[in-house]
Amino acid sequence: MFASDLLKGKRALITGGGTGLGKAMAKRYLELGAAVYICGRRGDVLRATCAELSDATGGNIQLFECDVRDPAMVEDSIGRVWKDGALDILVNNAAGNFLARTEDLSPGAWQAVIGIVLMGTINMTMACGRRWLAEKKSATVLNIVATYSSTGSGSGYVVPSAVSKAGVQALTRSLAVEWGPRGIRMNAIAPGPIPTEGAFSRLLPKHELEKLAVERIPLRRFGTQQELANLAAFLVSDGAGYINGEVVTMDGGEWLQGAGEFSYLGQMMSDADWAAFKPAKK
Repeated sequence: MFASDLLKGKRALITGGGTGLGKAMAKRYLELGAAVYICGRRGDVLRATCAELSDATGGNIQLFECDVRDPAMVEDSIGRVWKDGALDILVNNAAGNFLARTEDLSPGAWQAVIGIVLMGTINMTMACGRRWLAEKKSATVLNIVATYSSTGSGSGYVVPSAVSKAGVQALTRSLAVEWGPRGIRMNAIAPGPIPTEGAFSRLLPKHELEKLAVERIPLRRFGTQQELANLAAFLVSDGAGYINGEVVTMDGGEWLQGAGEFSYLGQMMSDADWAAFKPAKK
């Protein structure tokens, strides 16, 4: 659906790029001509993804291990990336989430999600943003939020994620206003359910929950990683140059017919089910 050179000459970094949606976006960006960096905490996963995507696309993909929760590590990593040249695109995709009754959450459980989703996004955005501003360079940031991060929506049973994603959404819109005049666009995607390996099964652990989730979507299907990757490619391209501060919902119409992605779980999960997914105390 795009010209093959849509992102030619662009240098992009995708956090959490070794798996799931991050990997799908990395593949699409490579196909469209971008040079891509991916980062994450698991070097073996990153190396395997680099090898796979390099073979599949013939594109220029590099990796570095980084915990986005650690500002010093982020700063060091971005500094090393910048030695090869400034980035044009930052995609804040790294995330953490799990199902839990909020009263069961320890402080460590809160910190685990907020640290990755909110603080990780802030750390990466600031490390890149300060460099772009100092160099007077135009760039674009794409954040991955959630349909339940919108004001007044929210969702039970994933409250640390809802809090964090709402913060990322506020960051997106606030910096779009502050940094827009200096050439930095900020946008976000709020995807509905999209099957990915690992994360998706943790959030829909029972088959009947998956069936109910599909029935909540007017299009009666889940989204695909390719659909998300195509939207992510458009939003960071020059063709979307007048889109700034926007949160694009991609959920088949689910959000329109009822807020709270996981709120219905209170009627579906037994105490034994919750015990099986209770987060470890830290």
